[in-house]
Amino acid sequence: MAIVTISHEMGAGGPEIANALAQRLGYRCVDQELISEAARRYGLLEEKLSHLDETKPSLLERFDAETRRYITAIQTALFEFAETDNVALMGRGGQWLLRGIPHVLRVRVMAPFDLRVKRLVKKMSGQMGEGANPRIITDMVRRDDTEKAGRMRYLYEVDLSDPALYDLVINTEKLTTEAAVELLSGLIRRPELATTPAGSQVVADRALASRVQVALATHPETRKYRITVEAQQGVVTLEGTSALDQAVEVAREVPGVMDVKTQQVEIPPIPPFVA
Repeated sequence: MAIVTISHEMGAGGPEIANALAQRLGYRCVDQELISEAARRYGLLEEKLSHLDETKPSLLERFDAETRRYITAIQTALFEFAETDNVALMGRGGQWLLRGIPHVLRVRVMAPFDLRVKRLVKKMSGQMGEGANPRIITDMVRRDDTEKAGRMRYLYEVDLSDPALYDLVINTEKLTTEAAVELLSGLIRRPELATTPAGSQVVADRALASRVQVALATHPETRKYRITVEAQQGVVTLEGTSALDQAVEVAREVPGVMDVKTQQVEIPPIPPFVA
């Protein structure tokens, strides 16, 4: 059946829908914790991993090769879960990373801001056994919205709220968790969302390319260079301006790589200054 990506606003009920849907379909619900656990295989530190998985990088971090390695590892972990099929993927940019794949259903779960705050105040008051401060909750929700939107702009240059990123947008102001799950489970069983060999190959290609990117971002001789990676049925193409010979050696060591090709990108000359 289909892979489901669920992007959600804080307080809109996305995690509840994802977990209930996974239980209904016998899927695995892959959340931030599972993706972080998978990404740690690449030798990442927990503290920085959690920070970069939740927020956009700071101005200094954006120019840091280590930051690029962490972000690439998180993306790779998501691709590897997608390769297993029958999963509900929570956040982490899945709606962009898995775009254009026929058996991926990309869902956005949202609700009006005031309603989301009201729900969280009620939920947290119940958890703490005392009333939660609505002002603190309001600031928390607003900050979460801003961080998620900024992270998508930084990583993929897209607007998180753009409906074109999704196949379905669910407003939980009216729809209950049960209603949303009923709707999604029906769509997932549609024949046009059935997994095909061609669709699975696209996921495998992107996963392999991402694994190569992690290897390049980790190796001391290639980590400081921007090298674009594409993969097709085990054949990897590297595109960049420098260190391509070393990058080929690194890529060949990645499991699943059958052949490596390169494409040198020429840097245009700097035009003379004209007074």
